[in-house]
Amino acid sequence: MDLFEYMQQKTMENESPLALRMRPVTLDEVVGQEHIIGKGRLLYRAIKADKLTSVIFYGPPGTGKTTLARVIANTTHASFRQLNATTSGKKEMEEATSYAKQQLGGYGKRTILFIDEIHRFNKSQQDYLLPFVEDGTVILIGATTENPYFEVNSALLSRSTIFELKPLTAENISTLLKRAMADPDRGIGSYKAVLTDEACAFLSDVAGGDARMALNALELAVMTSERNADGTLVIDLDTAEDCIQKRAVHYDKTGDQHYDTISAFIKSMRGSDPDAAVFYLARMLSAGEDVRFIARRIMICASEDVGNADPQALVVAVSAAQAVERVGMPESQLILAHAAVYVACAPKSNAVTNAIYAAMETVREKKTTVPAHLQDAHYGGHESLGHGIGYKYAHDYPNHYVEQQYLPDEIADRHFYEPTDIGYEKTIRAYFKRIKET
Repeated sequence: MDLFEYMQQKTMENESPLALRMRPVTLDEVVGQEHIIGKGRLLYRAIKADKLTSVIFYGPPGTGKTTLARVIANTTHASFRQLNATTSGKKEMEEATSYAKQQLGGYGKRTILFIDEIHRFNKSQQDYLLPFVEDGTVILIGATTENPYFEVNSALLSRSTIFELKPLTAENISTLLKRAMADPDRGIGSYKAVLTDEACAFLSDVAGGDARMALNALELAVMTSERNADGTLVIDLDTAEDCIQKRAVHYDKTGDQHYDTISAFIKSMRGSDPDAAVFYLARMLSAGEDVRFIARRIMICASEDVGNADPQALVVAVSAAQAVERVGMPESQLILAHAAVYVACAPKSNAVTNAIYAAMETVREKKTTVPAHLQDAHYGGHESLGHGIGYKYAHDYPNHYVEQQYLPDEIADRHFYEPTDIGYEKTIRAYFKRIKET
């Protein structure tokens, strides 16, 4: 490195955002993620012993994926190369693997290849890495915000250990904010600023587990605030709120947040919790989820989990789906909330769901024939073959009901739909009992 490169690096370090400057250098400086790097944990032991094998770090933004990779780079005796899949292509990958071959062949030194946003590499690019990971030329560290089981080739997954990073807790972020306030070299300790407890608690909570967001907001607050008459620089709650604006909603419409949130939404309606249902609905709407997708899930829940306990639930859900198509946002949030709350508050029964699943299973298991008296007798001379003979027309009997066999002979004793004693199904049960006993 010449003098120009050295000065350029030092300038970039000094001008870098606070979140970048405050990245931990050693493993002991890392805050959070105790479930994978707590003392005695597998990853902690592997890093300390410099025996790391290929890994993939998976988690939301700001949880420390790149930080862990840099800590490993500072800890290991292996060479370290870094690529970002959003800006790197085949050429950069070939240069990195060629360098790794030279290090291994010439010096017996392995190379850690860190690929940020690895899910952005296409299949052929990911396949290119396989032989080098397989023979140990490189130790791969991949970082991704997407579920690797969906976005990373199964061959790479089988050669790597997956570590899921969780959103940092408010306590974790508070620790990082206080560390930045106190550090005069990498942090903003030289500004002699004061962060009030209320502002610290607010930033820690509102960041939603993203340390980068909290640190960037803190830096903005310090850099844009004026000192008081006595020369002190106080970051209070009003300043903190102004610098971060609003709570971050971590939600990816094609990834885990999408599936997890819609799952929680459905389970809340099924569990008769309108408060939770509205909350998860708001979370999806705030993140820009497709209102038609939400409406479809409400319709499904109305049949799957409410069924005939309240047949009106499906009517409300279908009407809501039609309405959001015509109205659009932002008014559609009212329509979806109406339907979601109705379904959540409706009595629940999965008797219809059980009936169709049991019937489908029987169709797969049994070969059956429609009973002759139920077969069509109106075309092709089928009446002469016995089709329809003996059929009893229900409307000719009291209560418009007559007992006769409708199921095929092979399953004549099966029962698929068993109405419950809940909601309107209680009426259905009473109706069947009345007409069959008359």
